[in-house]
Amino acid sequence: MKLSELIENNATTNIGDAEIASVTDNTAKVTKGSLFVCIKGAKFDGHSAAAEMLEKGAAAVVCDHDLGLGDRQIIVDDTRVMYGKLCAAWFGHPERKLKMIGVTGTNGKTTITTVIKHILMECGHKTGLVGTIQNEIGDEVLHTENTTPMTYDFVELLDKMVKAGCEYVVMEVSSFGLVQHRIGPTRFGTAVFTNLTQDHLDYHKTMENYYQAKKMLFDICDRAVINADDEYGRRLYDEITCKKSSYSTVSNADFYADGVKIKPDGSSFWFCGGGKSHLVRIKMPGAFNVSNVTAAIAACINEGIPINDIIAAAESCRGVRGRCEVIPTGRDFTVICDYAHTPDAIENILRSVREYTENDLICLFGCGGNRDAAKRPKMARAAAKYADKLIITSDNPRDEDPDDIIRDILTGLEDSNVPYEVVTDRREAIHHALKIAEKGDMVVLAGKGHEDYQVLSGNRKIHFDEREVVAEGLREQDN
Repeated sequence: MKLSELIENNATTNIGDAEIASVTDNTAKVTKGSLFVCIKGAKFDGHSAAAEMLEKGAAAVVCDHDLGLGDRQIIVDDTRVMYGKLCAAWFGHPERKLKMIGVTGTNGKTTITTVIKHILMECGHKTGLVGTIQNEIGDEVLHTENTTPMTYDFVELLDKMVKAGCEYVVMEVSSFGLVQHRIGPTRFGTAVFTNLTQDHLDYHKTMENYYQAKKMLFDICDRAVINADDEYGRRLYDEITCKKSSYSTVSNADFYADGVKIKPDGSSFWFCGGGKSHLVRIKMPGAFNVSNVTAAIAACINEGIPINDIIAAAESCRGVRGRCEVIPTGRDFTVICDYAHTPDAIENILRSVREYTENDLICLFGCGGNRDAAKRPKMARAAAKYADKLIITSDNPRDEDPDDIIRDILTGLEDSNVPYEVVTDRREAIHHALKIAEKGDMVVLAGKGHEDYQVLSGNRKIHFDEREVVAEGLREQDN
């Protein structure tokens, strides 16, 4: 591709109309004719390698200040922003050929995007999905490493979706993806805000920074669907200027759920909006899933999908792996696996299952290493609000000592009377939970959800699927 076609008047250069062989911000991928974009990361600044990349054969480098490289450098205000524009141009702007729906917030993103995609597919619209658990092109499943892929990978994925005939893309838009401009020049038809609770403060430092990161999505959307039950949602609704609507499960909003009934195997409610009410029966338990489905229905209404078609499709959705997922045991107690890894999320799942727990509610959880340590005692306090028994264990310790993480967690239980046990090894902890569970008990395994691995010291991953661990523990009891 010619350099002029790639730059598209987004920068000026004296290089001439060179032929560009590739675009990259990765020094390992630079070859003869590459356009290398200098990105400053947490541990490495691409600007320091610019001269070396030219020696390696790069046609030019994109930088945010004069590196003394003469005509071989293209200076721009923000190289991250420019990289997104370059990647989009490289792939022929696939983001302009798709109807984009984005969902952001701390909790609920995976479920809402999954339900929206299910509705759109059931209504005859081939849809791609970009999310935490996996990426999907129609029915094809693709592995993912990040909630929002890195810039080049993201645009390349959109290009594949276009070529596969997708009409829509629904995606989880993370705060990292927004502040790092990973989504390039993508604009969204509809954007959904779920909630904001403490998470990722190791990166954002303050809740205000975290909020402002999420808010960026609503500068690049045409229509917004905002959770009126959340404090930050109400603030966001007042501050944004695009066309907007609200949703709620506890009060009147543009779209709201009324007459909610929660059961162990699902929920029912009246979806109200536009002066009409529609009965909805979903196969996902928990009040938080009523909120998630309400948001998904509202988003699809914003896309012009007929309401009766939306509800019929929503009722056939079976939910998301690792989100309030019942693990079969064949016993007289219930085991639920959930991704809850923030104080708000663990409180939501426990409050919800508390409503249909016949006997004791046992919660097993830990906290990730090398992540926001301030939320560890808050997780414990949130769990102690609703659980009858707690088992404190490990999650993804990474480079931290698991016992040090647990000591941080336990500071949140200093004023609590809820009995707890510490079993550092998560496999042993799950087996122990199964041994102490009695008839009518509810065992909630919080934190791992869809993950089938643990991350140990040195970023070493080991296989760890809680469904398999539960089955293993039950076999041990039988033997």
